[in-house]
Amino acid sequence: MSANLEQTGEVKLDMSDVDKWVGKPVIFAELWDPCNATDIRRWVMAMDYPNPIHWDQEFAQQSQFGGIVAPQSFAVAMDYGHGCHPACVGKIPGSHLIFGGEEWWFFGAPMRPGDKLFQKRRFDGYDVKDTSFAGPTVFTRGDTEHRNQDGVLVARERATAIRYLIDEANKRAVYGKEKATPKRWDKQELAEIHKLRFDWLLSNREGKSPAWKTVNVGDKLPRRVIGPHSIATFVTEYRAYRQNVWGTWRWNVPEGAYDPAKEDAGFAQDMTYDHDARRIDPRQGDGLYYGPSSGHVNLEKASNIGMGGMYGYGASMNAWQVDTIAYWAGHNGFIWHSATQFRSPAFEGDITYIDGEVVDKIERSPYGCPVVVVQVKMKTQNGETIVTGKAEVQLPY
Repeated sequence: MSANLEQTGEVKLDMSDVDKWVGKPVIFAELWDPCNATDIRRWVMAMDYPNPIHWDQEFAQQSQFGGIVAPQSFAVAMDYGHGCHPACVGKIPGSHLIFGGEEWWFFGAPMRPGDKLFQKRRFDGYDVKDTSFAGPTVFTRGDTEHRNQDGVLVARERATAIRYLIDEANKRAVYGKEKATPKRWDKQELAEIHKLRFDWLLSNREGKSPAWKTVNVGDKLPRRVIGPHSIATFVTEYRAYRQNVWGTWRWNVPEGAYDPAKEDAGFAQDMTYDHDARRIDPRQGDGLYYGPSSGHVNLEKASNIGMGGMYGYGASMNAWQVDTIAYWAGHNGFIWHSATQFRSPAFEGDITYIDGEVVDKIERSPYGCPVVVVQVKMKTQNGETIVTGKAEVQLPY
């Protein structure tokens, strides 16, 4: 879509600076170092995914993998901007963004300690829709290709960012002040959450894969629970994305190219990076103390951008889906395609229930193998749906 001005009633969006990037390569940033086993361990710790092949050296050595391997969800941590940056280019005056969804295609290449992924990114385009959250809202799409150090294609991602006018979101107050006073859980409630979490951990710790022939449409995956979400969990998640550790990446802009992320990513004035200042004080560019992610753990900033309270990360919710399905699929399972839509963030004080169900079986799939289709829904303790998703999963025949 190309347009200079989009409006609903008296609310107007100036899209002129965004239009010029449609279809173009963008975001030339690169992580310096290959990943190591500790990066993988830090990732699964942050995603609360205690599959032992990803962190337990002795268990992993005795498995078919012969050592620590990364979960498929780890691809997003091998990238600058966890997939969202190619969907956020160009300035929209008075706007901020939240992550709206992810779609991933995987190509059978595992990730192990010592691997490094290289990315090509492009801005695909956008649509403008009217939402109850902020009126005219821009849904932007960015694509990333991931190849390893040997040139092998590991994954492709399409990210959707939701860019909205801050003043309009504050006026509508869909996420009200109640988000600033999160639920406090008593001991009995926490014990029930812990039991459900522990039962899920035991549901397939050995990594046994169900046979495709024995799986039926309507089969339910073991219920998983994550939370209660807190500042501690949000910070733990944030620091597991390798780009968010000081000094882990560099700009690698081709000669003569202009990188909109480097020059001006389009974030609100008090929610942006200071790339010059970060040379001396790295906090100024790490996104959490200052920058676009500071609203996740800073109540005042979260309220200023229409979120009401502190909240989690869309890329983490996508990882929860991929990890949950992968745990059920076992060591011989593989997710070829996964798509998620984010309806709401995970707010401080809430928990997230993750439920999956087999909704289809495809004997002749585009991936050259039989797959099952798993549908996932994530809900809060109040029954509010925050994520919906589907994945196509290979199982032993």
